[in-house]
Amino acid sequence: MDYAAAVTYLLSLGRELAVPTQAAAAKFNLENITILDGRLGHPSRAYPSVHIAGTNGKGSTAAFLESILRHAGLRTGLNTSPHLEKINERIRIDGKEISDEDFAAVFTRIHETIERLLVDGKLRAHPTYFECVTAMAMEHFAQQRVDFAVFEVGLGGRLDATNILAPAVTIITPVDFDHENFLGHSLHEIATEKAGILKPNIPVVVARQLPEAREVILTRAKELGCPVIETNVAYRIHEKPVSARQANSESFAAGAVTATIEEVSSGWTLDISPSLTGHFQVQNALNAVAAARVNAASGFHITDDVIASGISNTVWPGRLEKLQAHPDVYLDGAHNPAAARELAAFLAENFASRKIWFIFGALRDKSVDEVAGWLFPLAIEVVFTEPRTPRAISAPQLAEIAGYHARHSETIADAEKALDHVLANAQPEDAIFICGSLYLVGQLRAYWKNRARVAANPKTP
Repeated sequence: MDYAAAVTYLLSLGRELAVPTQAAAAKFNLENITILDGRLGHPSRAYPSVHIAGTNGKGSTAAFLESILRHAGLRTGLNTSPHLEKINERIRIDGKEISDEDFAAVFTRIHETIERLLVDGKLRAHPTYFECVTAMAMEHFAQQRVDFAVFEVGLGGRLDATNILAPAVTIITPVDFDHENFLGHSLHEIATEKAGILKPNIPVVVARQLPEAREVILTRAKELGCPVIETNVAYRIHEKPVSARQANSESFAAGAVTATIEEVSSGWTLDISPSLTGHFQVQNALNAVAAARVNAASGFHITDDVIASGISNTVWPGRLEKLQAHPDVYLDGAHNPAAARELAAFLAENFASRKIWFIFGALRDKSVDEVAGWLFPLAIEVVFTEPRTPRAISAPQLAEIAGYHARHSETIADAEKALDHVLANAQPEDAIFICGSLYLVGQLRAYWKNRARVAANPKTP
C-alpha cells in the first residue's frame, strides 16, 4: 500500500475521538492493541521507554526529554499526538518525522497483521485510527532499533492504547479539566484516568498538581510501590532576570526564561535556557530533567551538559511559536482553561502595553466560555473562525457562545481569510495570536508557510 492509500485507509477508520454524544457508546479498552502488539512480537517492549500523561504540557515535556536523550547520543523514538500538519509528525526517529515510504511500509505490515487477526477471529473489531498509529509507532521504533522511546498519552491514560508499555519511567504533567465527556467531570475522576499509566515499582515524575489530583496520584503510586519524584518538592527553580542585552536582542523571544534548577536533597544545580517560551515551559523542562536524572541513575550516560543542551535545543511547533515580527504573529494551541490561564499570564507579562488580536477557533468538546473568559478581555479584537474538521464549532455559533467576552469581534468562517483580515488591519506594533485549537494552529501554520513560498516566488503555482 502506498502512502496516500495508507493515510486514506486510516482516515476511513473514523475520527480520532468520538463526538461527545458518542462517548458512552465508544469502546475504550486495551484488548485490541494488546492482541495486535502480541502478534507483532511485542514491539512495545523492544526498547526502554518513558510514558507521559497529563492535561497540559505532555507534548512539550516529551519533546524536551527526547531532545535530552538524543543529545546524549541515544537513538530516539518519539510518539506524540495530535499532529499539526501531517500525520508523519506523530512518529519520529532522532527528531525527524517518519518518511512517507517508511510510513506506508509499516502501515502495510500493521494492516496485514490486523486482517489476519480478523480472519482468525482473534479481534472482535478492527482497531481504531489511534490504535493503528500507536502500533505503527511501536513497530517502527522496534524495526529502527531505537535506544529509547518517549510516548505521549493520547487521551486519559488508563485505557489509552499507549498503556501497554512497560516504561522505565512515567511522568504525569499537571492534571486539570479537559475531555470531561470521556474522562469524568471531577478532578478525582480525571486524575484516576491519568494515574492509570503508573506501573508497579516504576518511578514516576509528578509535576505540581492541584490538591485533589495530587492525592489521587500519590495514593495510586503508594499502592503500586512507585518511587515518586514530585518536581515542586524535589527541586527549586530560581528564574534569572533578563539582561538588558538579551531584552534588546532580536533573537531573544518575548517570554523566554532562563533559570537555575536546584535539587533540594543534594544541592545539585543546573542552569537551563528552554528554547520554548513561557514560565510554564520551565516547569515542563523540569519534568524532563527529573526523568533524565532517573535514567542517568539507572545507567544511561546523561551528563549535565547534555541535559542543558537538550533543553536549549528543543523544537516543538505550535506552542507559543513565533512566526514573524512587526506585527508579531504567534501560534498557540491553548484549547482548555488551564492552557488559557497560562497564555493569559504570558500576555499580561509580555504584551500588556500592546494591542492584541485573537484568531480563535474551537472544537465542540471544549470549555469555550471559560477559555474565552481568560483570553478575550485582553484583546482589541477577536476574529471567530473554524478549523477544517467535523468536530469544529461553527464560527457563528462560536461568536454566539463567547462573543460577549470580547470588546470587538468579527466572524470569518474561512480561517485563511480570517488571518488575511487580521494581517491587513493590525499595526506593526500589534501582536496576533492564533489559538483555541491545535487543528486551527496546524491549518494556519501550513497556510503561513505557503504564503511565504508564494511571496518568495510569485510565479510558483
